[in-house]
Amino acid sequence: MTEEVQIHGSMFFLLNEFIVANYGDKTWLKLTKKAGAVSVYDPHKNYPASDMFLIINEAAIYTGLTENKIKENFGEHLVPGLLTLYKSHIRPEWKTFEMLLNTELVMHKAVRKQENEANPPVLNVSRVHDKLLIIDYYSKRKMGSLAIGIIKGIAKFYDESDKINVIPTSDQNDERVQIRIEFK
Repeated sequence: MTEEVQIHGSMFFLLNEFIVANYGDKTWLKLTKKAGAVSVYDPHKNYPASDMFLIINEAAIYTGLTENKIKENFGEHLVPGLLTLYKSHIRPEWKTFEMLLNTELVMHKAVRKQENEANPPVLNVSRVHDKLLIIDYYSKRKMGSLAIGIIKGIAKFYDESDKINVIPTSDQNDERVQIRIEFK
């Protein structure tokens, strides 16, 4: 029997925060109840990915948005907090391009070092030229749309949303997703 894919409890904590911020205090409890999931997650433990997918499915039903759009919006929501949390690893001159180029080597390395239970996706970022990055996202959690949201959130954080075009070139719900980021 294969072991179920796990998601770090901190992601459930942040999903809770996202749901409450966007849909109200009682919504999280409604969604977790309908999903048959617990409502409180320890941010230092791992939980079955199926819990998150059930909650996101219920959020999609509740809002009328697609599950991919919920994940993307959640990814955008994560960015300010993540950039504040890992500020010491970010060079002040970085903008969207540099941040994306260095996420795996700097940010994910810091995440893995600080929280040994965390297992962020693997990102292979290729600089094609000064106006194009290709990101190969790999995660058994199959949350490429979350990564797309994070990319858009980084651009928003640096006030560069109008300067990028984010194009998934494969299914966002696969383990491997290729994302093309064009800079204007």
